[in-house]
Amino acid sequence: MNIDFNRRLSIAPMLDCTDRHERYFLRLLSKHILLYSEMVVSTGLLHCENKDLFLGHEMFEHPAVLQLGGSNPADLAAASKLVEAAGFSEVNLNCGCPSDRVQNGNFGACLMKEKNVVADCFKAMQDAVSIPVSIKCRIGVDDLDSWEFFTDFIQTVRDAGCKIFIVHARKAWLKGLSPKENREVPPLHYEFVHRLKAEMPELNLSINGGIKTLDQVEEQLKDLDGVMVGREAYENPWFLHDADSRIFGDIRPESNDPAEIIAGNARPATRKALLEAYLPYVEKQTAEGCPATILVKHLYGLFAGLPGARKFRATLSNESPRAHLYGGAAALIRKAMELVSEES
Repeated sequence: MNIDFNRRLSIAPMLDCTDRHERYFLRLLSKHILLYSEMVVSTGLLHCENKDLFLGHEMFEHPAVLQLGGSNPADLAAASKLVEAAGFSEVNLNCGCPSDRVQNGNFGACLMKEKNVVADCFKAMQDAVSIPVSIKCRIGVDDLDSWEFFTDFIQTVRDAGCKIFIVHARKAWLKGLSPKENREVPPLHYEFVHRLKAEMPELNLSINGGIKTLDQVEEQLKDLDGVMVGREAYENPWFLHDADSRIFGDIRPESNDPAEIIAGNARPATRKALLEAYLPYVEKQTAEGCPATILVKHLYGLFAGLPGARKFRATLSNESPRAHLYGGAAALIRKAMELVSEES
């Protein structure tokens, strides 16, 4: 098992966001950020005839992690084997999602109340695969939000063999708050994660929650192994433009040449250069039957704050169901690009 690929900056698993198309798009921005899938329910994966719906991806996306949801060790072990066979770099167990649907399936954040179940799930998963297995959790749930509760959970799973934790540094309220509110209302307690690293330095710890700039990423990395960014990467992806140089020390030239960007020899010099590099993938996916609405939705925030950004987003959103009238998704994206200026 190799846990040494770079975890300094990762993109959080986000439902309806971090699908294979979003991961491809973000990989054009950075060669090194660690990309996570949307959560895949283990039983859904096992019983689905077309596994490619959940496991399909391009090798270009790597390093990439697939996140599983579930609480049955045997099911999670079998699903982990499929994840490894599909070529993902790691499998992650969701112990942090607070949605009602996830709770009804007895997984996600509610699993923090069942530390021994999580330990059994982790062990079954790790015994089944040679790739790393990691845990994503909160610092607590409901009124179980003490330091003692948090560290007892971590220690129990650590003792089962887990060395990699991604901690959303706020607790989850399982009743009364929506998933969106659970990302914003409970206060952040970064000190829990920093104290955990100080007391258990052998763990590989990444922090998640409320981090929106590379300055904040660099500050957290002074003491921790990694930082996971969520909504900001989806709503304002261009903030990752300098991540490879600032976070990973990979200084590459900027270019407007799509081929150089796709090859990883250069960073996109502009947002429009990034889109030009994305268009060959869009054309390929369109030819394979992927709807334009799926391919363009990840682009809405690319020009955030710039002149014409609203028109760009509205054109993609409103016209993507009729993209065939423009000649396809790639042609629609080019049309929308004409409406926006990169001069702030």
